[in-house]
Amino acid sequence: MRETVHRHLGKVLTGAALAAAATAAMVAVTLPGTAGADDSGGTGGATRAAGQAGQGPDGAPPGVVEQPAAERKQGTGRDPLTGDELQRVEKIAAAGQLAATGQNVDGGRGPQRLTVDLAEPEAAEADDPGAPRRADVTFYDYRTDTLVTKTVNLETGKVERTGTQRGVQPPPSRAENAEAARILIAAPLGAGLKADYKDATGRELTSPDQLELTGGIYQAAPGAQPAVLDDCGVHRCVRLFSKVRNGPWIDTRDLVIDLSTRKTAALDRG
Repeated sequence: MRETVHRHLGKVLTGAALAAAATAAMVAVTLPGTAGADDSGGTGGATRAAGQAGQGPDGAPPGVVEQPAAERKQGTGRDPLTGDELQRVEKIAAAGQLAATGQNVDGGRGPQRLTVDLAEPEAAEADDPGAPRRADVTFYDYRTDTLVTKTVNLETGKVERTGTQRGVQPPPSRAENAEAARILIAAPLGAGLKADYKDATGRELTSPDQLELTGGIYQAAPGAQPAVLDDCGVHRCVRLFSKVRNGPWIDTRDLVIDLSTRKTAALDRG
């Protein structure tokens, strides 16, 4: 891996270039962009200086900045879920037996939350402006390798439906990407990643927080990977795109982390 990584170290690869190189078996991902412009640069300093003199940048008195309206606790119709609704629906969906028996990505109690989305209305309610708002909450239970989806009625606070699927792998969450990186850093296969991070920064790599991470799901293809990855698809397996914070990409695309077994393996690029 070390030789492979060094070919890319210091070279910022675009999201399109990385996506084109990824295998078709991997779920498409969007890579994080480069850091934004320095807030203290550009015309910002001039604007602030003018403001301190009691004038706007064009010599006119500065305008009054209106405070944003307070967010409502309850949305209506097809409005996006509010922050209060997101917290409430996640708590409702995670309660019960799943909270007691489920397991999250780092082995703790309770399933791993993946997404919370506004649910589509029932067919009979499609044209009803007063149809109840519902939310779909998806979890991954690492104890059983099962995707769990719960539909919560926001008006009644009750779970109306629960669905379970095996072998269905949505894109990994931020917490799962971080845990995959943590496993990789601790594994023998992570030696090259750590060495190249030190080459780029002069510091030791000890935590996923030192990297910008994007992950995609890896699905096993017969004969295309080491045997340790044959269950990927039933197991939750991740390939990482790794970037030094505010620095270069480090190529880790040939490494797969099986989050279900907490094992790592390298793919044969040949």
